[in-house]
Amino acid sequence: MKGKVAVMTEPEKMIFEEYDLPKASKGSVLVKVVRTNVCGSELHIWKGFHPTKKSGVMGHEMVGEIVDLGEDVTTDYAGQPIKVGDRIAAAYFLTCKKCKNCLQGYFNICDNAYEYWSKEAQEYPHFHGSFATHYYIHPDQYFYKVPDNISNEVAASANCALSQVYYGIEQSGLKYGDTIVIQGAGGLGLNATAVAKTFGANVIVIDAVENRLELAEKFGADVTLSMTQYATLEERVEKVLAYTNNIGADVVLELTGVPAAFAEGIHLIKPGGKYISIGNISPGKLTEFDPGLMTRKGVEIKGIIRYQPWYLYKSLQFLSNNINQYPFSDILNCNFTLDDISEALEASFNRGVTRASIEIQ
Repeated sequence: MKGKVAVMTEPEKMIFEEYDLPKASKGSVLVKVVRTNVCGSELHIWKGFHPTKKSGVMGHEMVGEIVDLGEDVTTDYAGQPIKVGDRIAAAYFLTCKKCKNCLQGYFNICDNAYEYWSKEAQEYPHFHGSFATHYYIHPDQYFYKVPDNISNEVAASANCALSQVYYGIEQSGLKYGDTIVIQGAGGLGLNATAVAKTFGANVIVIDAVENRLELAEKFGADVTLSMTQYATLEERVEKVLAYTNNIGADVVLELTGVPAAFAEGIHLIKPGGKYISIGNISPGKLTEFDPGLMTRKGVEIKGIIRYQPWYLYKSLQFLSNNINQYPFSDILNCNFTLDDISEALEASFNRGVTRASIEIQ
């Protein structure tokens, strides 16, 4: 039996290739992809902005049905029994547990995280990314069973967008009653809004797109600031200070991928506050920055890439527990098929959709 893979030959050029389905080796799992999303990382790759990946198989936000279990694979990484036909979500990176970073407990920055994701499609086992009919989950790649009450559309976002912001928010030390400013109301920002509200925080969301801000309100945002209405840094700072009794936010979470947002963040935060940057991942993208203000305020800045892999389990449980509280399915406001993957990438890049979702037939 063969499967199909969408292969980017160079930025903005996509073809499809077919390969025989691999047999799951010891410790591995082969799944049929039922739903995958377009994430901001794919857009960086699609437009040629990624530092290393210029071609190959893309896609990492996904949920799939097990079609083959390798030897010794009887449970997921939470010890839940699994079988062929079960739906699972996998962390999109490896955790080798042997490199210098893993040995220090930094599983999220494993040196070998992208050992397979970076390979070309012609290299076995071919199905290295989720923009395909099937996806191969390797040993040391955490995966978890998807709770029955979560739809495919919602579950597909768990292994990147939700897990990263959940991890970032916990790293910030956000507490009940704190105020958090979330820069960006895309898929990451909306999930972050929901998580922050369950923490009991007051949430301010900033974005330039009105429909995203309207959706942020449905996810619990207490205040939304439109960058078209409040067009200058000074105006946005004034609104944040007014909401926080002239103190500033306890936490600012950058989820835009825009370097200028990073420079703005320290103006919105209180003295002694914490700034978490997740969105800016492209190297060489620079912005003017006021280090003196950072120092005088005593701001703590932390960059977050990926997440500790067990946060995927926490995220799936979060979705299951809050599935009726927040409109998670509304984040995916445009559906495509695998054959239309190029169109989905362009629509997402042009900000015509909050997050595009690909249904695999």
